[in-house]
Amino acid sequence: MQLLNGKSQSDTLLARYQVAVNRLKQKNITPKLVVITVGEDPASKVYVGQKQKKALQVGMDFEWVKLPEETTQATLNAQIEHYNQDAQTHGMIVQFPLPAHLDKFETLAQIAPEKDVDGFHPENVGKLALEQGVLYPCTPKGVVSLLKAYGIRIEGQDIAVIGRSHVVGLPLSILLANMGATVSICSRNTKDITKFTKDADIVVVAAGSPGLVGADHVKEGVVVVDVGINRLSNGKLVGDVRFDEVKKKASFITPVPGGIGPMTVAMLLEQTILCACLQNHLDLSDFLESE
Repeated sequence: MQLLNGKSQSDTLLARYQVAVNRLKQKNITPKLVVITVGEDPASKVYVGQKQKKALQVGMDFEWVKLPEETTQATLNAQIEHYNQDAQTHGMIVQFPLPAHLDKFETLAQIAPEKDVDGFHPENVGKLALEQGVLYPCTPKGVVSLLKAYGIRIEGQDIAVIGRSHVVGLPLSILLANMGATVSICSRNTKDITKFTKDADIVVVAAGSPGLVGADHVKEGVVVVDVGINRLSNGKLVGDVRFDEVKKKASFITPVPGGIGPMTVAMLLEQTILCACLQNHLDLSDFLESE
């Protein structure tokens, strides 16, 4: 068994991003990411803090716009439009969850598609489905990037994806299918998940259900990607996979934490740099060193 070490791989990527940012600065371009939060969600504060830390680490500009809980949809939309029009802002995300009175899908549609570094704008999701994608949801892109880093083949593989959220499961399934995999999408409505996971070459679990997948779900030599991150009552962070069981059968497996989480943040930064290049009619490959 070999760990799919997202922390180590993300550190490698961040070093490359730092070089790319420095090269862009020589052309008087500093990639800038804006994150908008509404309210005081504790988990959101942690996640945005991590993004801020890594963005500043690679030399990017970062602005955290903190709006109060009672912010109206019109006010939020106006704030987004301000950064849509700001030439110095290359990437923008609105951190979810939003307060209940705000509409997630209206909010996503307000973000300029060319600045949508989370890859959730309807235009970017449509392009993903049509195999014309440029900006992708960051967690699915992070999963693919990590598999590629370890030389794990995707084309021709049978892959079971557990979870069909718009953030991970569904876009990841489309992305993997576009790459030539045969993909089964499982959810809480699936009669027998084991029917799909038992023969899969790769199993991706993104259900938000601690310990959902055990050794009896998978075959020998399987590649397991655990996207879940759940905090137990004792404070321990665990994934959706029973790691100690499954690692005995897996050829590769992600740890939690330290697997996909760091890769998600890395992809967010990469796409911000990509947006800075595209908005200045530059080719990312001229600034980003090849692996």
